[in-house]
Amino acid sequence: MLRTGEGKRDGSSAMLTRRAAIVGLGASLAAPALLSLPRRPAAKPLLTPPTVSTPPAIHDVTLEAKARRLKLLGKDGPESTLWTYGDALFPILRLKRGDRLRATLKNSLTEHTSIHWHGVRVPNDMDGVQYVTQKPVEPGESFTYDFTLPDTGTFFFHPHCNETGQVGHGLLGVVIVAGDESETFDDEVVIIAKDWRLAEDGSFLPFSTDSGAARAGTFGTLRTANGAKSFTRKVPAAADLRLRLLNLDATRMMDVGVEGAEARIIAIDGNPVEAMPLDTWRMGAASRLDLVLRTPKAGGKVRLRDYFPAEIFDLAELEAEGPDRRAGPFDPAPLYASQVPEPDLARAEAQSFVFGAASDAIASFIDTLDPDDPLTKVILDDLCTASRTFWAINKRSWPNDGHRNLPPPLARLKPGESYRFTLQNATPHPHPIHLHGHTFKVLGSSKRKLPVHYADTVLVLPKERIEIAFVAAAGKWMFHCHILEHLETGMMGYFANA
Repeated sequence: MLRTGEGKRDGSSAMLTRRAAIVGLGASLAAPALLSLPRRPAAKPLLTPPTVSTPPAIHDVTLEAKARRLKLLGKDGPESTLWTYGDALFPILRLKRGDRLRATLKNSLTEHTSIHWHGVRVPNDMDGVQYVTQKPVEPGESFTYDFTLPDTGTFFFHPHCNETGQVGHGLLGVVIVAGDESETFDDEVVIIAKDWRLAEDGSFLPFSTDSGAARAGTFGTLRTANGAKSFTRKVPAAADLRLRLLNLDATRMMDVGVEGAEARIIAIDGNPVEAMPLDTWRMGAASRLDLVLRTPKAGGKVRLRDYFPAEIFDLAELEAEGPDRRAGPFDPAPLYASQVPEPDLARAEAQSFVFGAASDAIASFIDTLDPDDPLTKVILDDLCTASRTFWAINKRSWPNDGHRNLPPPLARLKPGESYRFTLQNATPHPHPIHLHGHTFKVLGSSKRKLPVHYADTVLVLPKERIEIAFVAAAGKWMFHCHILEHLETGMMGYFANA
């Protein structure tokens, strides 16, 4: 069987303890050496970003959403029909802060699509949500997204209708906006983690199941990093390496750690933080983590591991080669701080949002709809809704015709004003909550010791409360769980800011 471990733990301390035990065993074998280790220097504060003095570059790219035949089950395995934006999986667009991106989406699929620029603070009409911020890009049509990149960071892009199907087929890409490094790292590795719902013949299994959608999600049968079951790469020896990890899976939660090198967290969801030592870091779907690590001498290996599932999964193995690049202690230079609007906590308006189960009335209404009835096909947009509803925000579920005919907003916010939200998970399953068009400040958790940091997606564990704050931007902005089955079955809403 191809099925991988599904990691059914609620996210408490079990896997952290296991990771600590594994690392502790190795440490105990070398205890005398540990006594002579130098003290780790204190974290250096982030730097004020320099003024961009050069004229911004304009990047014109074409992204053709199209079915293409590629292999995921090994070089001797069968081909699968993937949907991609180019001839290879996961195109990476590299730009600099202040650059202008003109990305033309050409739709060569058999259904409508769009591009949402996840984590990028774009103008509202560039946010890529069908019926909400733009018309669907129908088969044979094109649409050009045109905006300036205001922030450095690690971002990604994907469709926003039929996400389980279109993302499930592989329709994803990455945006890396440079300009946060005060000193250049010796090398960089990008790791894109994604499961696939594949049968042994290479065909796709159903992307969503009722049992998965009503719980923690429907897990893949094949785990990959950069589309490979086992990702390896050569890296320079004794070097300071930047590693950008993106969890682009539809469901999976990970406890990420590094073995074979000292590693520090330098950015969360692309937003720089004062360097923090990495033990493990919990990542929900759509989260990103930037690390810097000092690679070993030639021949040494570094493993990036997920300790969350029952069977530990190696996301990547990096083997050092060549002459040493650096000597002396591991003390990377700080990044430049981001320039996102700073919320005024003293004057921020407080609001609360509870993520819970759908009411029986809504669920029973969905059950009465016959998907083969012509009237149902008018009521439902097959790509933007699901035939079942399981989830709600503040006891309100996104309705089945909620893209063609928008429901009332969850709230009406004033652009330029500060808001402080309490996000409460009233369910037994985790929910990575994403707010479009904004980078918010994560202030704290009722269950975990989280550093204060900026993010666009925050994982809310069962029975946990998370506080965030942000400055509202004008427009209609989606607010939803990023377990794709959850947003498609009700856990989605929007804010109307005017």
